[in-house]
Amino acid sequence: MIKKIIVFIRRKFRDSFKKYLSGSDIKDIGNKNFVIISNNCWGAEVYQWYKRPYNSPFIGLFIYGPCYLNLLSNFDYYMNQKLEFISKSKYPEPHRTWTYPIAKLDDIEIHFSHFKSEAIAREKWERRTARMLEEKNMNNYYFKICDRDRNDEFIEEFHKLPYKNKISYALRDIDSLKIKNHIKMNEKDKDGNYVINGKKLYKLTFLYFDLHQWLKA
Repeated sequence: MIKKIIVFIRRKFRDSFKKYLSGSDIKDIGNKNFVIISNNCWGAEVYQWYKRPYNSPFIGLFIYGPCYLNLLSNFDYYMNQKLEFISKSKYPEPHRTWTYPIAKLDDIEIHFSHFKSEAIAREKWERRTARMLEEKNMNNYYFKICDRDRNDEFIEEFHKLPYKNKISYALRDIDSLKIKNHIKMNEKDKDGNYVINGKKLYKLTFLYFDLHQWLKA
């Protein structure tokens, strides 16, 4: 009970002093460039905290685990492919209705869950991809995964990818990951099967991990 109260106080403090804390982080990180690659909306929250334009196309969308791992395993190839919009997903989800654009990069499926039209999704994707590709130093790319949308089984493989900066979130520990950047979360989604959605996940990251120092390093 005491722990929950402390967590609540820390969260309220961060919300109440968001403007000051965000401003302090913005000043501290200076001109350091970073590109966020995320399997869902978590990345957008990072950019908003630092008040930076989106220099990553991985905003307002999500990607299922098999596609996400394949994309990251062949990142340069897929990021140079053109979007092709499709009418049906290859991932059956009885509880989910596809009311948003879905596209492919070759065999990779992208779910533009926060976009109303294919035209807007394409325009944003292409513009932000162009910004991203201006950054040539892969050490300035920061990759995130969580256990939602069939990504859970790929977390270990994710951490084997040859990128310097990787972070993962799940409801479980992964014994084989003897690293500091796998975070076991306590907060669950409404069904209790996975971590909370990307937006909420970012807001609670500070309870578990110093994201600012990770980006700054």
